Amino acid sequence: MTPEMILTMVVLVFVIVLFIFEWVRVDVVGIMMMVLLPLIGLISPKEAFVGLSSNAVCSIIAVIIIGAGLDKTGVMNQVAGPIIKLAGKSEKKIVMLVSATVGMISSMMQNIGAAALFLPATQRISKRMGIPISRILMPMGFCAIIGGTITLVGASPTILLNDLMVLGGKKLEPFGLFTQTPIGICLLLSAILYFVIFGRFVLPAGGGEADKDVTASLMEVYQVLENLYEIHIPEDFQGPKTLEELGVRTRYLATVVAVNHSAQKLRNFVPRSTDQILAGDDIAVVGRERNIRRLAKDFGWQIKGGLDVFAETLARTNAGMAETIIPPRSELIGKTLSEINFKELYRLNPIGLIKGDRVYYGGLTRIRLNMGDTLLLQGPWERFHIINDRPQPRALAFVSQLEGEIMRPQKAVLAITWLAVALLQIIIFKVQLSVALMSGALGMIITGVLSIDEAYRAVDWMTVFLLAGLIPLGIAFEKTGTAALIAKTVLGVIGQPSPIVLLAVVGLMTSFFTLVVSNVGATVLLVPLCMNMVVIAGGDPRMAALVVGLSASNTFVLPTHQVNALVMRPGGYRTVDYAKAGAIMTCVFLTVELTVLYFFYGIQ
Repeated sequence: MTPEMILTMVVLVFVIVLFIFEWVRVDVVGIMMMVLLPLIGLISPKEAFVGLSSNAVCSIIAVIIIGAGLDKTGVMNQVAGPIIKLAGKSEKKIVMLVSATVGMISSMMQNIGAAALFLPATQRISKRMGIPISRILMPMGFCAIIGGTITLVGASPTILLNDLMVLGGKKLEPFGLFTQTPIGICLLLSAILYFVIFGRFVLPAGGGEADKDVTASLMEVYQVLENLYEIHIPEDFQGPKTLEELGVRTRYLATVVAVNHSAQKLRNFVPRSTDQILAGDDIAVVGRERNIRRLAKDFGWQIKGGLDVFAETLARTNAGMAETIIPPRSELIGKTLSEINFKELYRLNPIGLIKGDRVYYGGLTRIRLNMGDTLLLQGPWERFHIINDRPQPRALAFVSQLEGEIMRPQKAVLAITWLAVALLQIIIFKVQLSVALMSGALGMIITGVLSIDEAYRAVDWMTVFLLAGLIPLGIAFEKTGTAALIAKTVLGVIGQPSPIVLLAVVGLMTSFFTLVVSNVGATVLLVPLCMNMVVIAGGDPRMAALVVGLSASNTFVLPTHQVNALVMRPGGYRTVDYAKAGAIMTCVFLTVELTVLYFFYGIQ
């Protein structure tokens, strides 16, 4: 063992320790590798920064921008809708449907692309269903990785196999597109089953970025607010009656924020106190649960189990609450809300008003406003952003952080077109992945689907620097011969066992190497070595190559795979979360892989 090999192993242990104990953020670890490795002479300065321009990193940047464009135009809402409808309120069904969908998409395109494109839809599903994003993103990410094993073109390692299968100067019989499909399908099903059964034990309960909800925080501050309820007015209701006659706000300290007039097929999202409620209508009400239940009981109304008629329009992703303050020079100073026709002008619902140390929930439209008063408003996020983007002086200044954004549904066709252009370049014209995806991202920016600033904000730069820093570590492993030494040592120790045992060792070795070296690097290194060892043991070298290609996707214990790194920050995961869920998944992967090889491929 050379000094360079020893030094490389020391650096590897150092990186693993930093990942486990989290003394610094994972992206800082990546930057440390770009600086440390050339300083100690393991790689050249040029090689240290090659990760920033690598095909993988550039592909991730491009596909995140494409995903942001699809989300901005509402395309991801259309993807999320059917899944929510099929899953109902079940967290397990959500995990199953999301993971299965991403896994199947990943079978025909790069797994990082499938995960990144579906990430916005998953975040929207999490918000709309009130399920912690951390309970969904890791299963989705793992299944995106595993989905790449279903077909030969689903992941980079298996794409390389036919070119690497050379033995004694002769090319072996190439694999077909669906040669590995039985193994991949079984792996995907086992992963989904694993998370459905054991997910509540191995997944963290929350902490992801998507779980941060401004509206929920405001409801905790304003004591009479607890939730948004949908109520159905039965046919025997003795109406019509106005909201003022019903005393919804004055008697029950509740606010009706939407009315669905079923007879007229008309929806009103800024109802006034003079608006009438009829039999057969549906209303959305904000208030304390006990008050809402008393309201429904007094009038014989029916509280629904969740949002139904207003499931899309009042979902957390589309509407919510925000605190605003009356700033100096505001046009609202000295006036009441009714005097300026506030609801018609701003298309927002006043929920509460703070004057001094007193909070008002009733009679808001008749109270004269002063500078410094705080208004709690409810409405579409788009309306809040429009008000916030107006030039100074503004009538309202926002106290709390705004969620949501201004959507561009009119650009949806353009967003889908540019995605199709990128995919066609990859599938038909064989254009390099990063170039094809970046052309799709550029097309979205040029045609106004996203602004360049929105594109920059969409990219998770922590993920970019993490991956860019790990690529030089892989180069150091291969350049110093450390990876080859470990492989030869292990293969020399096991001697000549039965083919299935040898393939198990090959799978274990590949699973280890792919954690610290890129999956492509592990495949290129191990395929020739493992094929020769299997030939000596009397086995099929093609099966050895296949096990290496598949096991290169068995990378769940550390957030070093591109997909794991992608979902780490949005899901609020730590390295220990991957170790906890990934250790068992690694064992399940190897067990299922070898079992299918034994029973369906005749490997004894």
